[in-house]
Amino acid sequence: MTELPLTPDSGWNSLYLAGEWTEPDDRETIAVENPYTREAIATVPAGTEDDVDRAYEAASEAQKEWAQQPPQARAGVITAALEFVREHREEIMELLALESGSTQVKSGAELQTATGMMQQAASYPFRMDGQQMESTIPGKENVVERQPAGVVGVISPWNFPLHLSMRAVAPAIATGNAVVLKPASNTPITGGLLLARIFEEAGVPEGVLNVVTGSGSEIGDAISDHETPRVLAFTGSTEIGQRVAANAAGNCALPALELGGNNVHVVTDEADLERAVDGGVFGSFLHQGQICISINRHLVHEDVYDDYVGMLADRAANLPTGDPTDEDTVVGPIIDEGQRDQILEYVETSVDEGATLETGGEHDGLVVQPTVLSDADNDMAAACNEHFGPVAPVIPYSSDEEAIELANDTIHGLSGSVHSEDLAQARSIADGIETGMIHINDQPVNDEPHVPFGGMKQSGLGRYNGESILEELTTTKWISVQRESREYPF
Repeated sequence: MTELPLTPDSGWNSLYLAGEWTEPDDRETIAVENPYTREAIATVPAGTEDDVDRAYEAASEAQKEWAQQPPQARAGVITAALEFVREHREEIMELLALESGSTQVKSGAELQTATGMMQQAASYPFRMDGQQMESTIPGKENVVERQPAGVVGVISPWNFPLHLSMRAVAPAIATGNAVVLKPASNTPITGGLLLARIFEEAGVPEGVLNVVTGSGSEIGDAISDHETPRVLAFTGSTEIGQRVAANAAGNCALPALELGGNNVHVVTDEADLERAVDGGVFGSFLHQGQICISINRHLVHEDVYDDYVGMLADRAANLPTGDPTDEDTVVGPIIDEGQRDQILEYVETSVDEGATLETGGEHDGLVVQPTVLSDADNDMAAACNEHFGPVAPVIPYSSDEEAIELANDTIHGLSGSVHSEDLAQARSIADGIETGMIHINDQPVNDEPHVPFGGMKQSGLGRYNGESILEELTTTKWISVQRESREYPF
């Protein structure tokens, strides 16, 4: 097979079904646009419900044989895929910039997390261990085996398209499952077709990975409400995630969900302000704030509030913005006009509600200036909603108890952070916040491939990474052998 270059115009206008690149034919197509220039960089097919059926059929047929492969064969495919990603690092970073508006810092971080997850996944075939257990019945032997779940459906988002697809796809393939992947329509290449190219080059058997591009409104239900998958992995909004979960549950499939967040960055009166501001800038403005685990609210003790606001606003006002392909750019474009307009509406509404605009609030095309709002409260539009943009509402509080109360006043519970030089104080606050992840003297944007990743409340179900995703993508089977005659009561 001749390897195509990883560029936007290198033949992406296909679905990947049963190991074959399927041309659009009479299907409609979707234009893939650069969020900075708004120019079309590629087109992809708008997949249909029939395509989803074909993908699941191919996955179901391929999965049984794939599950029978020895662990070194499955690990070898993951390792080869990892090597391919490392060899094509610069090309993949360019694709992430052109398709998702990723700056150099963000695309580098995304590749680091994606390859870390792949490295972890390569060990999974050797970690699917079983268990021999004693029996309460004389002469019986109990064995519990760990087996692949079967077929896994994956619906991935546009903000970290490569990583958030790969963190489900690589472990699923490694554990002997087959996959049907539907990437976001904004990022069908880096979230979907690129993975097909990667695993094809790595030697994955036909049908083990299938990629159907298309609009979620058109084929999302077909993916999540299909009778074939045993696991549905979804990353996205809480609203859509609840629908995916209901569809999956209707077929007794396991929903593995990472949903929305409204994450706090708590800055106490005992904080090192420079460290807290450093974390606040990174956690609010990395990838334009378009991260489920980014800072949505800055909760700052009243004794240090004015100093923190001044320092944060000064840093935000001086962040380089613009073209994400420029290596100096820190804040690039929002993914599309709808997202941009929603962010700006939250800012405008919050100012009308009494917030003070310290810096930002303007935009140039899809580049929204880093924005800091002081005099904010928990009920303002930019604070109570997941704004998903480069916006930092700063809310004052007077006691540790109030900080915890404010932090928990949300339907979400994904990530968070607490700053204090008094680690006992920081741990007490962290323990009181209802969230799946929280980081002391850091910021909420953390992801390590061996550490459980996920939320509480309406931020999701289940966990990714490490042993957690191994549990999500496999099932156990109890096999007993009665080695001696058993006495029955009748």
